[in-house]
Amino acid sequence: MRKLRICHAVESYYPSVGGMQEVVRQLSERLIKLGHAVTVVTKTNPGRSSTNHNGVVIREFAISGNAVEGYTGNTQTYIDFLEQETKQFDVITFFAAQQWATDLALPVLNKIKAKKVNVPTGYSHLFTPTYSTYFEKMKTWIREYDMNVFLSDDYRDINFAREQGIKKIILIPNGAGEDEFSVAHDKTVLRTLGVSDGDFVLLHVGSFVYSKGQADAVDIFLKSELVHATLILVGNKPENFIRQLRRRPFLLLRYWLSRLLGSKKIIHTSLPRETTVALYHEADLFFFPSMIECSPIVLFEAMAAEKPFLVTDVGNSAEIVKWSKGGWIMPTDADPNGFSRARIRESAELLTKLATDQQKLNEARWSGHAAWKEKFSWEIIAKQYEEMYLKLVDENDRS
Repeated sequence: MRKLRICHAVESYYPSVGGMQEVVRQLSERLIKLGHAVTVVTKTNPGRSSTNHNGVVIREFAISGNAVEGYTGNTQTYIDFLEQETKQFDVITFFAAQQWATDLALPVLNKIKAKKVNVPTGYSHLFTPTYSTYFEKMKTWIREYDMNVFLSDDYRDINFAREQGIKKIILIPNGAGEDEFSVAHDKTVLRTLGVSDGDFVLLHVGSFVYSKGQADAVDIFLKSELVHATLILVGNKPENFIRQLRRRPFLLLRYWLSRLLGSKKIIHTSLPRETTVALYHEADLFFFPSMIECSPIVLFEAMAAEKPFLVTDVGNSAEIVKWSKGGWIMPTDADPNGFSRARIRESAELLTKLATDQQKLNEARWSGHAAWKEKFSWEIIAKQYEEMYLKLVDENDRS
């Protein structure tokens, strides 16, 4: 089989933590294991100790920003790289629009010699007025790609492409790694965190930013009729949690009262990855009232850990429920800018009902895990990327 020279362009990469970083790391490292050479171009990170991680070569650029909000750093160095050095690659894939690593490439796509792949991951600002000119230009730019990868068959980014008559489309979902979730895990994490034996445990994983819905998670949890229950919120920068609650003073007051008087416990923390994976296994329900997503990796991780999930109708969550039967959608409202919000009271009622129905929880747990095993492991998804790349390069050779 041909050894490919692959370049992945992404705003941030390991050791930076986040959904997009994890997607690109999983794909890059697994493509290395499949025998290919992979370079990741990304932002400089002061915590990065090496420019080679698990075989992936990391090329750094001290740039940040995007085409609408402006850039900082020497952008010309990256443009020169794209125009002059990408001929050494067979394929270059741009992960996520609306950030510098993709946006700086848009005006020079026709000068890049490698096959060009677009993974837009949702177009989160498609309905934001300040981005209207950006997406008007995108109608032309998107035609320069040799392939467009979408995580959902019915979301704003793929629908935008179809409206422009784009035919070079492929659906490849997100996933979770079998080598990470199907191994023995620490079974003492809940005890270490001070969770009482017998508590019903809800887990939320996501950066502590308002749009990830931690405040709504607290609101729904406190309004539910659960007793002897614990909500664990895990993410980077947990110091932002109380700042989120300060935006809603009555919720902040209820939070402090629950800490003093209630049988419900709320824990917010930052944990190492292996401990977080162990928590997925130890929790009873993955609980994710996020406001903006494309295709939440955390839902696939929940399925990999045999955990049912309860999520807002955000990104393609409803589609993931349909694919897997591994969870449920909370009653949700969406605003004109595409942000989703759980209906607090109705979601609390649903949470109460589900938490007391062990049969339903078990059915979702088993169904979701089986779907993940069959279709949504990173091992399977990396091979789908490999197959796509090989076909693109083979087309180039024939031409």
